[in-house]
Amino acid sequence: MKTHRLHIEYDYSFDLYGLVTSVKDYKLAWSLNRLLDLRLKKQKDLCYDLLGKERLLIANYQCITEHSEVRLFRNRALGSSTLKKPFLLPDIKEYDYVLQITGAMQQLHPQELTRKLLRAPLVQYVKKFDPLTLKFKENLIF
Repeated sequence: MKTHRLHIEYDYSFDLYGLVTSVKDYKLAWSLNRLLDLRLKKQKDLCYDLLGKERLLIANYQCITEHSEVRLFRNRALGSSTLKKPFLLPDIKEYDYVLQITGAMQQLHPQELTRKLLRAPLVQYVKKFDPLTLKFKENLIF
């Protein structure tokens, strides 16, 4: 019998930033809205069913404009979890939040955006990541 394989290439053409902060997700979203002139709004939490036993719930904020899309995710799962790695991106578990930028806002120079993000008193550290280097990058495809 002849077998066929489906090969899918995902589009990872977005900028990805890791943010270190100890504030709640809604407070960080509010701060980023003011700082970057966005309208991040709370969306339904992302839910990943892992091995049929555990669920990974991730806080999810989104701002869609005509020319760009900005998403803010909490990197650590909501609530208590018995998972060994309760993270959206276990590769960068040191970062509390992940900021994903697609479209026109990508035109900002990474150093300029990093400088803007660090101006927020709530953010302690920011780093830009190349999504292609992350092992769990598929978690960012929706």
